[in-house]
Amino acid sequence: MTKSALDARARLEPPRLIQGEHDDGTLNKTLNDFVWRAPPPGWFTLLLIGMAGTGVLFRRHLRHARLRHRDVGQQHPVGWAFGIINFVWWIGIGHAGTLISAILLLFQQKWRTSINRFAEAMTIFAGHAGRPVSRSSTPAVPGFAYWMFPYRPVQSVWPQFKSPLMWTCFAVSTYFTTSLLFWYIGLIPDLASLRDATYSRRPAAFYGIFAPGLARQRASLHHYKIAYLLLAGLATPLVLSVHTIVSWDFALSILPGWHTPSSRPTSWPAPSSPAFAMVLTLIIPARRYMGLSTVVTERHLDNMAKVMLCTGLIVSYGYLMEHFAAWYSGNLYEEHVFFFHRPRGPYAWAYFTQMFCNVVVPQIFWLRWARRNIWTLWVGACW
Repeated sequence: MTKSALDARARLEPPRLIQGEHDDGTLNKTLNDFVWRAPPPGWFTLLLIGMAGTGVLFRRHLRHARLRHRDVGQQHPVGWAFGIINFVWWIGIGHAGTLISAILLLFQQKWRTSINRFAEAMTIFAGHAGRPVSRSSTPAVPGFAYWMFPYRPVQSVWPQFKSPLMWTCFAVSTYFTTSLLFWYIGLIPDLASLRDATYSRRPAAFYGIFAPGLARQRASLHHYKIAYLLLAGLATPLVLSVHTIVSWDFALSILPGWHTPSSRPTSWPAPSSPAFAMVLTLIIPARRYMGLSTVVTERHLDNMAKVMLCTGLIVSYGYLMEHFAAWYSGNLYEEHVFFFHRPRGPYAWAYFTQMFCNVVVPQIFWLRWARRNIWTLWVGACW
């Protein structure tokens, strides 16, 4: 083959997963260095900003409980009001995080090892934020969240098990527990690596407590891999079932625009695209700030952009089918919602912003240069 043909073939080959000459020892040393060294400049500033934001969050929760949801437009114990936005956002992001990591693990995609920690940690925080929202948005007072638990209270009033809100309570709690276990099981090799790398007794004992039974013997690693795969196999259908239940919260209502059969097929790919976008939004600055360009390479970013494009196309198809079903059904209320109220009503700006971000923006990732350009990829993910 000529030199030009060889160059053209080399350009078509995907980039390497790991850049540079690395083995297990050098990779462990490079990644563990962030644990042992002192915090870099600006770390304490970011910590204080995060603590200040957490303080504002708790203050808003106290105000929310004191005003009994009146500050978010909820005046009775049936409607969700502003809480439905938070619920869908946090639960969708949280579900897709484990979905990313578990499905890529089941398909033996090696490039997941550079992004799974971001996705799983995002799941834990999002699921933790989504649980109180999902439990406290239904009753009139957040303190009445115990109404959602299956026990016989003093009033002898059992929870309404026919309600999708009850199903959501059980599904979200089960999913959060499974995601927490999946995150911890995946973290055990890292903890064992830190245990073996330290020369101090106290850190070794601390990391050894959280990495029990995992040694360098092949038998222990074999049992660990089996447990990790089984938990991934449990988490994957659980994600789909939880999204089914969440979609039923809308589909079983009588509100036009929500009462549609297409909510279930589009329930799990809908948050997958913004979940990958959230991972990219976090991982691109961390890649530059922490010097992880040799571990999180262009191939990882390119694959994530392709997944965003694929799920974005599925979401676009779901939007199209919702409008088609509204027109084909002949239901005047559905037609009014999809063709008049949303594109021409007071929230038309939100409708067109949603369509632009979820339908138009992902189409740029058809282009290879957009998937390889860091700034284009990050701006597209933020949108």
